[in-house]
Amino acid sequence: MTTLMKIARSGHVTEEMKIVAEQEGLSPEIIRDKVARGRIIIPRNREDIRIVGIGEGLSTKVNVNIGTSMVVVNLQMELEKLRVALKYGTDTVMDLSTGGDLRSIRRTLIKEANVPFGTVPIYQAFIETAKKKGAGVYMDEDDIFNTIEEHLKDGIDFATIHAGITKDLVEKYIKHRRLAGIPSRGGSMIAAWILHNEEENPLYKNFDYLLELFAEYDATISLGDALRPGSIADAHDELQIGEMLKVAELVKKAREAGVQVMVEGPGHVPLDKIVADVKMEKRLWDGVPYYVLGPRPTDIAMGYDHIASAIGAAIAAANGADLLCYLTPAEHLSLPNVEQVKEGLIAAKIAAHVADIVKLGERAMRWDIEVSKVRSKLDWENMFKLSLDPDLARRIYTQFNIPVHTCTMCGDLCVYKILKNAIEERRARSQNQ
Repeated sequence: MTTLMKIARSGHVTEEMKIVAEQEGLSPEIIRDKVARGRIIIPRNREDIRIVGIGEGLSTKVNVNIGTSMVVVNLQMELEKLRVALKYGTDTVMDLSTGGDLRSIRRTLIKEANVPFGTVPIYQAFIETAKKKGAGVYMDEDDIFNTIEEHLKDGIDFATIHAGITKDLVEKYIKHRRLAGIPSRGGSMIAAWILHNEEENPLYKNFDYLLELFAEYDATISLGDALRPGSIADAHDELQIGEMLKVAELVKKAREAGVQVMVEGPGHVPLDKIVADVKMEKRLWDGVPYYVLGPRPTDIAMGYDHIASAIGAAIAAANGADLLCYLTPAEHLSLPNVEQVKEGLIAAKIAAHVADIVKLGERAMRWDIEVSKVRSKLDWENMFKLSLDPDLARRIYTQFNIPVHTCTMCGDLCVYKILKNAIEERRARSQNQ
């Protein structure tokens, strides 16, 4: 089966590669060569989506998670979240729905999503098995792989696959007793299945078949971090590192099969371990695109996890992480509402841009330079246009309803006004002499 990676290895430059090259200011040949090596991915199973490149030498991308829960099922709210995410510039979207008619919800959301769209198929397999058979752990291999293929047929561009959590690692988990357990929902489902059935993870055992499925649709595998730490106290423990080694084996297999792949990580990680985590990932997995969840450098930021995550994400991306999964203020507390989705996305986009100034230099700084130019001129309209959230910037500027040319913080003490007046006065004196 022909895949984008195989086409790149044959030496051909596709239209997708040309688009990414133009977006990033690089040559199509550079994009082709890195796609061929698996260091850049271009997730796309559908024809009518925006082409997005993720990986080495490219700008840092941001993903938004949406979807129902088993407690709150409101498709209209999820559609509004999607629209807000697209309006404010998300690069990819994932549907993590667990409540309601999962296929209908996915198909509805995917129709409106003009960016790469991902899912976690194990959720549906586990939930639907529980409804049919009484418990999710009764799902068999057909339940799992039929669900994955259903998602691929519906047009998903990438999917999280928890193939790195193996039977031996689950046995170690039982003895190890982490502080925060297995925080990955999909990972806990697989772990429970392994414990109940006393068999190897079907996604690991049948990984070659999984690769055939993804190659048929030329979709991207996102290898899930089932054993990521859920507490900063668990970071880089035996379980996390053990799964990373298993995933390295699977990355190699995917590349050999010509299937695009990225890897997820690392969860809750103290600030001083974030750089080491990214460097270790890039070394172990030979530069595969790294999709980071957080990292969250503290566990105390309930209600402000989007800020805590942005701190960790900026450091991770500056050191090589490629795709940031946003967090919202509702993380660990609730299903996010529409406004919280927007807040989480913008926090992640700020982190991505801060990192790109380090990674890409002038290519990323052009935006900042333009903002500095208009700010020094007190050109408010262009400042609003250049902001991540023009409506919010304008609303804050006018919040006291006092008409001023400067801002209400500085008034006549505006640094630009003071200096402008001094320069003009000096120029007038010079002309009169």
